[in-house]
Amino acid sequence: MSEKQSIIKSLQPFIQEAWNKSGFENLTSIQKQTIPLILQGKDVVAESPTGTGKTLSYLLPLLHKIDQSKKSVQVVILAPSQELVMQILGEFQKWSEGSGIRGASFIGGANLKRQLEKLKKNPHVVIGTPGRTFELIKQKKLKMHEVKTVVLDEGDQLLNSEHVDTVKNIIKTTLSDRQIVLFSATLAFKTEEVAKGLANEPEVIRVKKDEAMSFSKVDHIYFVSEQRDKINLLEKAARLKGIKALVFVNDIGRLQILAEKLSYKEFQTEALHSEMSKIERQHALRNFRTGETNILLATDVAARGLDINGITHVIHFDFPKDMNQYVHRSGRTGRFGATGTVISFVTDREERELKKIAKELKISVHKKVFYKGEITDDRMKNHMKS
Repeated sequence: MSEKQSIIKSLQPFIQEAWNKSGFENLTSIQKQTIPLILQGKDVVAESPTGTGKTLSYLLPLLHKIDQSKKSVQVVILAPSQELVMQILGEFQKWSEGSGIRGASFIGGANLKRQLEKLKKNPHVVIGTPGRTFELIKQKKLKMHEVKTVVLDEGDQLLNSEHVDTVKNIIKTTLSDRQIVLFSATLAFKTEEVAKGLANEPEVIRVKKDEAMSFSKVDHIYFVSEQRDKINLLEKAARLKGIKALVFVNDIGRLQILAEKLSYKEFQTEALHSEMSKIERQHALRNFRTGETNILLATDVAARGLDINGITHVIHFDFPKDMNQYVHRSGRTGRFGATGTVISFVTDREERELKKIAKELKISVHKKVFYKGEITDDRMKNHMKS
């Protein structure tokens, strides 16, 4: 029996059924390494790039261990953004189907009275943002004495200065024998040290970038242009047949200008950035998910933890600040072995940086041009003209 089969076969029948329905063939590297440890009750601190299946790495073993005959909260999953909380809830609902395990989400800005109603239904799993979760604990509405596991999803964000004190306070309300599980796409040394202070002799797992990216069938290509001409490239990319692209822009001001220009030219575009209201963000994501729009312009902060099926292209409109950011962004396409294309729009100077990143990641990047609305090799364009 393969390692994958033995891990999946050790889980509850409802999880095995959901796995068979999901169409996934293999466990990812991070799943193979962490699921057995979480099943054993060990504390885990894990780093693995975007798109490598981190949510299922903790969700499957925790669902397996929940006692649905009890009426108490047994697992608390914390996430830094409302979008990520709702995404995790969606995964929870899919994988807990038919199990009798109840889950509920708690986010800041939502109606508190309605959220208190959810607690009356005795969820086994609570998924929430730190501020709202701690508020419910302080009000003695969310009882933590039977919580067996606390998960920190996007742990590097949860342990930054904005959230760390709240997260520590939440963990303090649990009994000392609880399990702490942290997952993050990037794990700075400082974050790891804080996590080790909260956990009990955790196993630290790191999946290398090339190991994680190797199972994806992703093409990495780039176009060279002056900064001011990148908008023309984006317009050409937006016209590609069947494209569903997540476009990364570094600056909110520039993102808004791009969104206006594309909308003016009647491209189906949405924007996502941190200054938008909750309703605006939900609207933008819904339209992109359903295919109403096929281009989503986003800043890195707004796109944290986003998991949208069927993204065909990730476009680095603005060049990433480092290799981690390149990996983070690029992992939004080609998830779980699907095909995808990563496009970088680069200036001459950025082309050199891109080649350095590619060398470090051991991936090939190919220079392309647009010719008659199609992507082609630079050399081919000259050949077709002659």
